[in-house]
Amino acid sequence: MNGSRKEHLKFSGSQVTLNHIFNNSTGFFFPQAFITGMMQNYARKEVIAIDRLGFEFRIIDDKTYQDITEKPEDGCYVYGMFLEGARWDSRRHVLAPSRPKELYTDIPLIHIVPQADRIPPKEGIYNCPIYKVLSRRGTLSTTGHSTNFVMFMELPSKDPEDVWIKAGVAGFLALSY
Repeated sequence: MNGSRKEHLKFSGSQVTLNHIFNNSTGFFFPQAFITGMMQNYARKEVIAIDRLGFEFRIIDDKTYQDITEKPEDGCYVYGMFLEGARWDSRRHVLAPSRPKELYTDIPLIHIVPQADRIPPKEGIYNCPIYKVLSRRGTLSTTGHSTNFVMFMELPSKDPEDVWIKAGVAGFLALSY
């Protein structure tokens, strides 16, 4: 994990930079709106119905956000998220079991790319739930969205999803210490 108590979530695809501070503040007040906005921008650009869109998650574990100098053509780069219950293996490019005494680990830089008519893979991935904060619970807001759950993110895995579900693996935008 990075040594600084202050991290950044950078979304260079839309020219938005948000501070991610580890004090129950996620840097996002409503991340679902950002995700929907990313899909809307792509749908308008490609002149297709937003209902036809899904996301591809490209893990970029050989670079850091500082190495990225240009915004992507589509989607956005995201960094500053954390995993609980597993870690990312940068040599094998897949989820791996946590190391002893390692409760939270960094999720590498991810390029989230909207795609039309995408068929999600049936195997080789773990649909990792992403939450704003560690509590993993929220209430249904007036918009119909959870106040804590953000989305499922496909993370490559050599193991079946059941392994990660039983381990309680989840991602978080913020850690509370």
